[in-house]
Amino acid sequence: METVIQVDNVSKMFRLGEVGASTLTEDLRAAVRKLSGRSAAEIGENDRTSGSSSGSVWALQNIGFEVNRGEIVGLVGRNGAGKSTLLKILSRTTAPTTGEIRMKGKVASLLEVGTGFHPDLTGRDNIYLNGAILGMRRAEIKSKFDEIVEFAGVQRYIDTPVKRYSSGMYVRLAFAVAAHLDPEILIIDEVLAVGDAEFQAKCLGKMKDVADKGRTVLFVSHNMGAVADLCTRAILLKNGQLVLDGQTEAVIRAYVQQNMKISLKDEEALSNVENRRGTGEARFEDIRMLNSRGEVSNEFFPGDDIQINMRATIRKDISNLQCSIGFRSGRTRDIITTTGRNLVKDGHFKAGEEITIKYNLPKVLFRPGVYETYFWLGDHRADVAIDVVDNLIAPLVIQIPPDDSTIYQNGYFSIPFQVEIST
Repeated sequence: METVIQVDNVSKMFRLGEVGASTLTEDLRAAVRKLSGRSAAEIGENDRTSGSSSGSVWALQNIGFEVNRGEIVGLVGRNGAGKSTLLKILSRTTAPTTGEIRMKGKVASLLEVGTGFHPDLTGRDNIYLNGAILGMRRAEIKSKFDEIVEFAGVQRYIDTPVKRYSSGMYVRLAFAVAAHLDPEILIIDEVLAVGDAEFQAKCLGKMKDVADKGRTVLFVSHNMGAVADLCTRAILLKNGQLVLDGQTEAVIRAYVQQNMKISLKDEEALSNVENRRGTGEARFEDIRMLNSRGEVSNEFFPGDDIQINMRATIRKDISNLQCSIGFRSGRTRDIITTTGRNLVKDGHFKAGEEITIKYNLPKVLFRPGVYETYFWLGDHRADVAIDVVDNLIAPLVIQIPPDDSTIYQNGYFSIPFQVEIST
């Protein structure tokens, strides 16, 4: 197969602190490194840890891989792994510190909302501007124009300056332009999270169409369901290094294992009021998941019993307190299931009281995956939140049973069923 992207020993170093604050010695070192082809580490500039005394940090180190024409490759990893930095290098919006990349064909990239758009130009003008940047003739852009506008759903606002667009409109139009103007290589970061569920499904379908036409897609996402659906190959980054490149299923397994290392309870997250929303008459102070042995854990197998213990403090007098637990996953980060809103006490709580709420979830039927948690306190007015802890503690991790060879099938739940077949 034809190789269209080749990444050879690419590293990227960022200098911490003020831009332009380097010493003459540091500037001379950089010049020597550039002329000699030696790495920063070889001449003692720093290591890749953020605590290095030289005031610089490695975002990527020694990354190397190839992508063939027509492949859809997912880039996964936790925040800070170096995914976005790598895409910026591939999009040529920043240069590597060492190493080189070679790419064949026109590249269209969507790295953040508004990439490549001029805010004072209309949607119509930006379509033609982006097409010209991609090297397309006006006639080619015109032939795709109606399809782009219809896909983005911005017909009514196409002659309005894009600075007046909502973030959702912005990213819909940006994606439509990038995907419809026939690039050989399409690079997409996690910006699709801005769109609604219907549009995200359209985007995933369009990326499959692009690959079916022999073009190449690089896709960064924290959504393992989307990666599993879309990609036949994935690359896992950790701390700026490539740790696994292979079949999507194997890479997702490794990514899930990474997330299991997160500690369950984050004291700082729960104590920092700025991380929370709600009126504040009550606050969660402690949230723990327990397994069937009574041990604190966030790792379970399908069908396990889970107990969730929550401790909250009443800060102002309140009546009819309600509580709810939800779990997020999937392409949109939408809540996929909740316990519903449950009355904690049909009566009055006084300021200073401390309450404990326990939820028992028997034989949980989640399929293997990582599920973000959502904890809610409110009153009898269902639209009023008193305290919300949304994705602030470690996620619920449903592990893959040792004897199970499948992962991330469509959907989030295993439904009990019986099947009868007759011939």
